[in-house]
Amino acid sequence: MSSTATQPEPVTSSAGAELHWRALEGLYASAPINQLFRSSLTVTSEGRARIIFPVERSVFHAAGAAHGTIYFKMLDDAAFYAANTLVTDRFLLTTAFNIHLTKPIRGGTVFAEGHWVSGRRRVLVAESRLIDEEGDEVGRGTGTFMRSRIPLSSLPGYSSVLMPD
Repeated sequence: MSSTATQPEPVTSSAGAELHWRALEGLYASAPINQLFRSSLTVTSEGRARIIFPVERSVFHAAGAAHGTIYFKMLDDAAFYAANTLVTDRFLLTTAFNIHLTKPIRGGTVFAEGHWVSGRRRVLVAESRLIDEEGDEVGRGTGTFMRSRIPLSSLPGYSSVLMPD
């Protein structure tokens, strides 16, 4: 992954950006798929996101390590949310994702770090890496994300943070 990416321009005021990031975290937590996983998202700064995930035997394939779907889910989500920190009006869609699996995960707590690489208007590119408990990189990915027609404000998990009951 390149560390020479151009830094994103600020999307809003500091307080507005923080609110957007917390709303993205609420959106992640509210997604039905995330009821199947004990994972949590933290937006760490503009263009950066982190997901923590305990890898348990229930997600192992027959040879006793995490199935590739776990790698993909964490890498895609970390890159997706890193990119969506730069888009405050629309939900992004993954249009392509390239993944490299470099080491089996046999359990423990794993985290995915995502960061924005390029693009701001219609298409954004973000990268992510997956780190195991020993600090080893076990996978990495690069995704392309496109603005959808779905307003973020129309999604309950996002809007509930902006307008709590």
